[in-house]
Amino acid sequence: MEKDNTYFGVKEIARRANVSIATVDRVIHNRTGVSEKTKKKIIEIIKELDYQPNILASRLASKKIISLAVLIPRVSEETDFWEAPLKGVVRAEAEIRKYGVLVKTFFFDLNSEKSFNEQAALILDGHFQGVLLSPSFIEESRQFVQACHKHKIPFTFIDSDIPGQDKLCYIGPHLFQSGYVGARLLTYRLKENHKVLVVNISKEIDNYNYPQIEEGFRAYFKDHNLPGEIIRIDIKDTDSLSVTRDLTQVLHKHNDIEAIFVTNSRVFSVASFLEKSNRTDISLIGYDFLKENIEFLKKGLIDFLICHKPEEQGYRGLMALYQTLVLGAPVDKVHFMPIDIITKENQAFYQN
Repeated sequence: MEKDNTYFGVKEIARRANVSIATVDRVIHNRTGVSEKTKKKIIEIIKELDYQPNILASRLASKKIISLAVLIPRVSEETDFWEAPLKGVVRAEAEIRKYGVLVKTFFFDLNSEKSFNEQAALILDGHFQGVLLSPSFIEESRQFVQACHKHKIPFTFIDSDIPGQDKLCYIGPHLFQSGYVGARLLTYRLKENHKVLVVNISKEIDNYNYPQIEEGFRAYFKDHNLPGEIIRIDIKDTDSLSVTRDLTQVLHKHNDIEAIFVTNSRVFSVASFLEKSNRTDISLIGYDFLKENIEFLKKGLIDFLICHKPEEQGYRGLMALYQTLVLGAPVDKVHFMPIDIITKENQAFYQN
């Protein structure tokens, strides 16, 4: 009966694609002799029908193991953002391990380029067939993926992108548009002649994310001819004392700042400072659905959180490698995640 179901599945795909059953069979088993246009059409129909032609049986029969590596920051005392992408990776791993796919996760310290390089070296020595990574350190990530390319190891980026690299795909936010949305949200409490502070809290200020987000943020004010001043501060030491010191200095120099936009998930550090300084008159917007951020959102110290479905990024990033290496199916080069806006009123219903 299973054989009949498989046959009629192939027959239906062939009928819809207006090709022979033999042509469908070639595509399913990744054999040559089919034009790219026809192959793409057949794969789209296969995905539409959710057709999986004995993948489990063929994978088990081959006894070939495919090993995938995941390279992401470890959860730290400063931010637990990376819990969410890791959950997505674990969810994807649970779905694909029955097809002979093994996943090993390597963690690096967001404050240490050395730790990134050490974990990247372990991956290159580990003979993995595919890599999912967050390119948090630009130059180190560029060197690593160039080595992957040299060894013909496909790789996917999540959360952040590095243009010009021959990646399998990027899954994450449209950074410019995300910053643009942040500026739109920030204007709702501004006076006519505003003064706004943009805060980057990261050791790696040159990370691709922050300039793109800030560019989008500034573009909104320019496009709408909004008068006022936008000040920027980079806080490279991310501990609480350093954040307090640097914010104290900038607010002493600019005591008429009305709003603060934080370009990453460490917005809770600024919220904590504003609470202790009794500066609830300053509106505050930042990123990511973290428990620390949610607490300040509930208190009204954070006005809005912008979120980009980090768990889904981890899941989709790993599944893209599976789709390529196991199914032999193409994936979209770019998959932009939604730009979600979380408030005090809707946070209880949000799924990251």
